[in-house]
Amino acid sequence: MAVADRERWDSRHAVAGAGVAAPPDALRGREDLLPTGGRALDVACGRGTVAAWLAGRGFTVDAVDVSPVALASGAALEPRVRWVLADLDAGLPAACAGPYDVVVCQRFRDPRLYPALAAVLAPGGLLVLTVLSEVDDEPGAFRAVPGELAAAFSDLETVVHDEGNGTATLIASRGPGVAPGSPPGPPDPS
Repeated sequence: MAVADRERWDSRHAVAGAGVAAPPDALRGREDLLPTGGRALDVACGRGTVAAWLAGRGFTVDAVDVSPVALASGAALEPRVRWVLADLDAGLPAACAGPYDVVVCQRFRDPRLYPALAAVLAPGGLLVLTVLSEVDDEPGAFRAVPGELAAAFSDLETVVHDEGNGTATLIASRGPGVAPGSPPGPPDPS
């Protein structure tokens, strides 16, 4: 990411004010899908409202963003989170190797990161993604094409897949005992 991009995000976060701990949009009303605890990763965390919410639910959280201003805001909101400054254009930082019981990424899309997001998800883990989408909106460089998330994470078990009104959401799980990179097992007959 260019220095200009980092500065642009710093400027946006500097005027945004204090955040409030909140679940990711995709989990509102679906909080029961979360595992009962463990490790969580919030990718492109911004001011850390989701990371703080996860920490409040008992998760040990790593939160990654390119903006030091955003991370400072997050640290003021929830000091128990490990705040990691990283340019995601270079991939997930080595400090976030996983495995994670929950991986959240909302409002940030980089298809080059999709394999890394799946790779750090623990067996039984939950992936929660929301990105801008071309579905019911205009095409664009930052928008997913129809079916992009479902195709990119086809090796995971889809729990929720919604596309429309300019967003795409995927909540998916790696089956218990399924190692990263392994195909999903047969459906449970019960």
